[in-house]
Amino acid sequence: MSDINLVEAPAGVEGSGFFATSLDKVIGMARANSLWPLPFATSCCGIEFMATMGSHYDFSRFGSERPSFSPRQADLLMVMGTIAKKMAPVLKQVYIQMAEPRWVIAVGACASSGGIFDTYSVLQGIDEIIPVDVYVPGCPPRPEAIINGFNKIQDLVRSESLRRRDSPEYTALLAKYGIQ
Repeated sequence: MSDINLVEAPAGVEGSGFFATSLDKVIGMARANSLWPLPFATSCCGIEFMATMGSHYDFSRFGSERPSFSPRQADLLMVMGTIAKKMAPVLKQVYIQMAEPRWVIAVGACASSGGIFDTYSVLQGIDEIIPVDVYVPGCPPRPEAIINGFNKIQDLVRSESLRRRDSPEYTALLAKYGIQ
């Protein structure tokens, strides 16, 4: 079989004319294949993301052909490029405006760790201000790496419990970042 990610039915009971599974699995499958990314691109990683959205790599085959430029309509924040410390409050506000459940990908070395810019004005990784679910390495990362990071998010979304966001651990994680 090829390396294309095909959606398989969640584990359940099958019979003639029916299929039964848990609600968690069905919702996870639906969410994983209908993510609406909000690209927060500030530098060269954004150019690689544009290539990923193009016809050669066809990012839309993973169910995310609709990039959202409104945080209230997005559930995946893709931070790409250098984030200056003056930009940090804006990025945090965008994250806070997103509805739950929400996920974050740090694309490239600059978003993950500040990259080569170890200066007073550059944020040394977005995980200093918001929680990050997946890190995509590279400077800039190839479109294949961005797709791989997106697939990791899909796996996370597919297997996440519906109650995880209400857990004390998740509340404590957000409190660590000063987010209610």
